[in-house]
Amino acid sequence: MRKISIILFMLSLGWNVHGQNNPVTRDTTRRLAEVTVNAAAKKRIENDLKMTVSVDEYLASASNISFIKRGAYAWEPLLNNMSSERSTITIDGMHVFGACTDKMDPITSYVESNNLAAIDIKSGQEGNLHGATVAGSIDLKRRNTSFGLQKKIGGAYQTGFEFNNKQTFNLGNLYYSSDKFVADGSIAFRKAGNYYDGNDDEVRHSQYNKFNASLGLAYKTSPLSAVRVDAIFDRAKDVGFPALPMDLSLSRAIITSAAYKQLFEEGLVKVWDTKVYFNAVEHYMDDTTRPENLVHMDMPGWSTTYGLLSKINLQKDRYSSEIQVNAYDNLSIAEMRMYPQDRSKQTMFAYSWPWVTTRFASVAINNSLDLSDISRLVFGGSLGLNYNYSKYVEFNWIFHPGSPQKKNRILPSLHASYQLNIGQFDFSIGTGFGHRAPSVSEAYGYYIYNSFDRYDYIGNPDLKNEVSYEANASAGFKTGKLSIGAKANYFFIQDYIIGRILSLGSPMNYQSVGVKGYTSLDHATLFNLALNAQYQILPSLDWKVVLTYARGQDNMGGNLPFIRPLSYQTSLHYRYKMIGVQTSMNGDFSQVNFSPEYGEDQTASYKIWNVSADYTFTIGKLNAVFQVGAENLFNEYYSTYADWGNIPRMGRNIFTSLKINF
Repeated sequence: MRKISIILFMLSLGWNVHGQNNPVTRDTTRRLAEVTVNAAAKKRIENDLKMTVSVDEYLASASNISFIKRGAYAWEPLLNNMSSERSTITIDGMHVFGACTDKMDPITSYVESNNLAAIDIKSGQEGNLHGATVAGSIDLKRRNTSFGLQKKIGGAYQTGFEFNNKQTFNLGNLYYSSDKFVADGSIAFRKAGNYYDGNDDEVRHSQYNKFNASLGLAYKTSPLSAVRVDAIFDRAKDVGFPALPMDLSLSRAIITSAAYKQLFEEGLVKVWDTKVYFNAVEHYMDDTTRPENLVHMDMPGWSTTYGLLSKINLQKDRYSSEIQVNAYDNLSIAEMRMYPQDRSKQTMFAYSWPWVTTRFASVAINNSLDLSDISRLVFGGSLGLNYNYSKYVEFNWIFHPGSPQKKNRILPSLHASYQLNIGQFDFSIGTGFGHRAPSVSEAYGYYIYNSFDRYDYIGNPDLKNEVSYEANASAGFKTGKLSIGAKANYFFIQDYIIGRILSLGSPMNYQSVGVKGYTSLDHATLFNLALNAQYQILPSLDWKVVLTYARGQDNMGGNLPFIRPLSYQTSLHYRYKMIGVQTSMNGDFSQVNFSPEYGEDQTASYKIWNVSADYTFTIGKLNAVFQVGAENLFNEYYSTYADWGNIPRMGRNIFTSLKINF
């Protein structure tokens, strides 16, 4: 059960379906062509500066998302400056769990930009449709094609080269559409060597090699119903993590689902969409490329998830609603084997995730009521049940004698907001309340080494639920050429889970300086502010700017770790006929409010200048775009607050890209 066989992949290839978030109108001409099993557009996967961005690079442009970086691959997304345990990350609503105790495989690493259509980001308790959360939700929505009245074949091919790390990439998409049948396919290859920092020094162990493929098939069973099956297969190998003492030799995942969607032309119910899904992830860490390590170690991990997702959309007059049921069963296993210099002699074995089963079920509702032509009330909530079972609970008994082998938790959530639009102004104010259960590592982790603060971490099954109280507000102004907006949120998080030094136990890893156990602070607070503006200087010249600020403190007034300092992004985009020119600058101010207790030190301010140009042309009947550009144009040497172990970022990087649509 620990291996993802190629036979299983071939049998399950082609299972996944996408729900429609917006209620359907009664217009009978729409019928199933508009119920295409196609999600409404959220944030499209595109970027002005760089045509072929990775999923991580795209998400980095969002004002409320930052990243912890342990290398050039698989960045850990932080929503509202909170660790990934506090957010819900899904693929078309499906729960997928990484198999690495060191977070070397966030869910975003198992998709590619060319098999995604959009990313839906919800802040705070507005994201509770997909499960219990504190920070919010990130839903990665797969690309799919609509049914059409006429048969149609199309697609795209992208290729390019990046000079700093000698990265090559090839991404392809192909689709077929007819009145009753749709097929979507994608394939992606990326291969990169070690990158060089701003001092032109090689950052060793920063290479990666990635392959990703997806296939989706949809069939219209009636004018108002369809079935769809879908799959994603992802494989990464020979991935270096310069900030960690180990690298990734192999990671594989299959993510599959089958769904049925039904539309209704009459009545309160407009759409019913149900899917079942299965995914399996395997992840193998080793240090065979690190001869400097005194003790060699292997850390394989496995994660298997079965799930159900069912939702209905309701609409009547000024009222619309989405009701969603989630259920999943996950098994997480991680092993740790230590060897002496003579690899034939095994010295130690332990489960860092001791066969932990998590079962979760929730029902959630999100309502929208138009109070008038200028005001709207959005409100909803969820109720979740979380069950954990640890097969080898004796590992936890070493530090927590008598802790239960099974644990049940109730996870409620509520949210409400009022939205007002007056002419060119719009305002909103909202609040939220929610619980989350400790993650597998927080509750059951056993000697998980954290190379950032150099402590081994121990889980605690008796941790209380984190309880979040949230307030948020926004204001905006828009004219034909100018738009200005501001968003702010404040979180008071009771029983905030974090690691603290234990008085008992000795470190297992020779690089560790001690042992920390996950514990609950009385509370912590977190404030986030984002200001953004966009101005059309000329019909062909646009300017954008984003400014963000965050502040996080524990109950003693100390700084929380990984809180982004004051930061900014600004860009200019000019287009003349078939030529486009883009330039941008982004940076952070000096990190003043850092946390030495959690391994942080002060990082200096930096600013990065980027530029690119593209040319659109035709090759026969094909449309093509060629782009060339440079990131970190002035080759600045820098490291940010979220670079694990202060690893330096990439220096100047010249990139080229060619995209052909057909």
